[in-house]
Amino acid sequence: MSTNSFLVFAGIAPHPPIMVPEVGGDSIHEVSSSINGMTEFSRRVVASGAETVVLISPHAPLLEDSFVVYDGPSAAGSFARFRSPQTKIHLEVDDELLNHIVSTGNDENYQITRITNIELDHGTSVPLYFLLQNGWHGQVVALGYSFLSNDDHLRFGSCIKRAIDLVGRRVALVASGDLSHRLKPDSPAGYNPHAHEFDEEVVAAVQANEPLKIELIDDHRRRMAGECGYRSMLVALGATREMKPNCELISYEAPFGVGYMVAQLAADNDVLCELPALARRAVENRVWTGMDRKPPKRLVGILAERAACFVSIKTKDGELRGCIGTIEPSKNTLAEEIIINAISAASKDPRFYPVTADELSNLRYSVDVLFEPEPATFEELDPKVYGVIVDDEKGRRGLLLPDIPGITDANQQVEIATRKAGIPSGTPVKLLRFEVRRFRE
Repeated sequence: MSTNSFLVFAGIAPHPPIMVPEVGGDSIHEVSSSINGMTEFSRRVVASGAETVVLISPHAPLLEDSFVVYDGPSAAGSFARFRSPQTKIHLEVDDELLNHIVSTGNDENYQITRITNIELDHGTSVPLYFLLQNGWHGQVVALGYSFLSNDDHLRFGSCIKRAIDLVGRRVALVASGDLSHRLKPDSPAGYNPHAHEFDEEVVAAVQANEPLKIELIDDHRRRMAGECGYRSMLVALGATREMKPNCELISYEAPFGVGYMVAQLAADNDVLCELPALARRAVENRVWTGMDRKPPKRLVGILAERAACFVSIKTKDGELRGCIGTIEPSKNTLAEEIIINAISAASKDPRFYPVTADELSNLRYSVDVLFEPEPATFEELDPKVYGVIVDDEKGRRGLLLPDIPGITDANQQVEIATRKAGIPSGTPVKLLRFEVRRFRE
């Protein structure tokens, strides 16, 4: 993504209300992949430092020749239609950005209708629910698409991008939409034996990092699928078409004959790359000057959050040179946490001698940001996905990060974590699992 762009994240989110635990109840296990996908999606929005989310939904009031926008000063919705009236959404509208979107759209002869005193639709509320539940805080501009042509939706996306850059704030764009509704005989929109082809094309385009292929999907194939997200995707593609593609499939499933995809289309890697770069600068500054480096004055996104982390230092050949971290945050910001742990990894890991100046050019850094640990049974461990924490009744505690080469099963993971804690083999231990977000140079 270009460094002068204020559109810092764009992605595609599904919107079945059953994903919301207060609505889905015991049935949420049917959409666990999508729930986990939206958790990761939300973390990426938070990490991007987005102050406003622009969201376009297929279930806003639909007009033939006009886009729609929920007017301010605030936007609210609930899941009362889905038997959970107590579950509500409320955000402030970014009036400045909304006005710029209307203006740039009008410049291209697009009509944009402001709608007032109307609750947010579920295509808007479901993604916002997950964003809010997973730590994003900010303003919103909620839009609906139209019956205009595909090209008009792409061009309208470009209008949104220009408006974002005029405002000059970090903004994320979310295209809300489900894929085919006709994948099974009991699908809500009926069954079409070729409907799966639409989903496969979209998923393949994302996986290949070739979003242009989504724009080129045959209209007949799209209509056979009975989808509701294509025009939302076109708006997002129009907004990001001048940027370097940075697509990633986060999850896809179709448990009820409807395709639910969570995907990234574009992301500003500048903030994310800053994490290992900050670790590097902290170590190099300490080795060269003997002084601790202060965090940047202006922190955005995940760097400004309070979080635990581990910093790992390896040689270019992949040999571990130091690894120190915190299970719970000890500083006010992740930036401060990275600095102190990076210096400790370089100078206080008891397995290694302190890093010296002549080694610095040969070192590589990674930062693992830890998310809240949760109690787990042995069967719920997965060393590829989750790290593990073991505790015994004497207060001894050991931790092992996930996705470590050579660790293939939970037995190995728990055994190593127990040994690191100095807990004798066979001692009963309490297990906790945690997820991490890994940032590498």
